[in-house]
Amino acid sequence: MLKQSEAIVLRTYPLRESDLLVTLFTRAEGKVRGVARAAKKSKKRFGGSLEPLTRVILHYEDRPRAELARLDSCEVLESPLADSVDYLRAVALAHVGELLDELLPDREPNDSIFRLAASVLSNMRAGAIWLPLTYFDVWMARLAGILPDLRQCIACGRVLNGAAAYFHPLSDGLMCAEHKRLASAEISKESRQVAAEIFRVPLEKMLAEPWPRTRGADLRKFVAQRVERLIEKKLVTVEMLQKVS
Repeated sequence: MLKQSEAIVLRTYPLRESDLLVTLFTRAEGKVRGVARAAKKSKKRFGGSLEPLTRVILHYEDRPRAELARLDSCEVLESPLADSVDYLRAVALAHVGELLDELLPDREPNDSIFRLAASVLSNMRAGAIWLPLTYFDVWMARLAGILPDLRQCIACGRVLNGAAAYFHPLSDGLMCAEHKRLASAEISKESRQVAAEIFRVPLEKMLAEPWPRTRGADLRKFVAQRVERLIEKKLVTVEMLQKVS
């Protein structure tokens, strides 16, 4: 039976001469992998709908004993190519796709993460990527269950409040000055306040704020370390974002 779901295209890979292997985050069934037959040739069924981070209405079918779904067609709801794409926006979009692909289990729907991703992708504009990127990273870590309490020291339980706080790639949370590990990095009081604001305020209501690259940079680094510790490898897009001057 043919199924239908709103979906976000995460990745595509060439498969044979004209087919594509596609990973999508569907609203109905979570992360789904499928084959789009003749996708490179069929403008009617797919057109530009399989570009990464495109939000679509997906029509697909699960076949008995088959690991991959059969993708029948897609209708574009929102394309990242509808707005100007500079290098920085392209990397930021790829970062959203990378985190979704790495952190989402197969076939487990998560409407909260789907709504988060859709909102962030809609508000990721050239020249204004750092707020939606920070918002996505922090909420994604929380929804994936890997963001510790930012208000207290993991070693002694001391409430940090305005005190200095530190993090380390091999630590599961923040530490006070007394218990920080060698080669720890500091996370500012301001960045911890940013995280608290992100959990209170919808992204759309924060867009008027000035948001330079430096704002929340330590918070993004902390989240990246939490993700990389979980998946046991480096995030490609984090290294690319760090190289941007």
